[in-house]
Amino acid sequence: MTGPVLTGGRARLAVPPIGWPLMPVPDADGALAWPDFAASVRQMIEVILRTAPGEQLMRPGFGAGLEALVNKPNTLTTRAEAQDSILAALRTYEPRVIVDRLDVDPGQDPREVIVTLACRLSLTGDVLQIQAAVPVGSA
Repeated sequence: MTGPVLTGGRARLAVPPIGWPLMPVPDADGALAWPDFAASVRQMIEVILRTAPGEQLMRPGFGAGLEALVNKPNTLTTRAEAQDSILAALRTYEPRVIVDRLDVDPGQDPREVIVTLACRLSLTGDVLQIQAAVPVGSA
């Protein structure tokens, strides 16, 4: 029998997986600046938060769908739905993070909620904290 020899366990990656830059703009020499691992994860989380399910071609479930909150009141139920949606999207589409805490709180303005995500990078253990204001319907 010929072919590769399979061993047990998962292969270890020599280099952490880094995605395509969020806004790829070439420099003066025409080269693209690739983000480091933490910046790549941060950019992907931003894409997940900004994308509506069904918006990306060939990925109908991708995204947290936070733009749907624009027509909903700023209530505890709405914030709980947003939290569930964000957690489900992160678990599905960003396996490079371990979510430690996700808070969806009312903002100073009754027409916004504040999303605060505290997570760790699964390969390095580095801590990331991301905060975003999301518009919602009036209170």
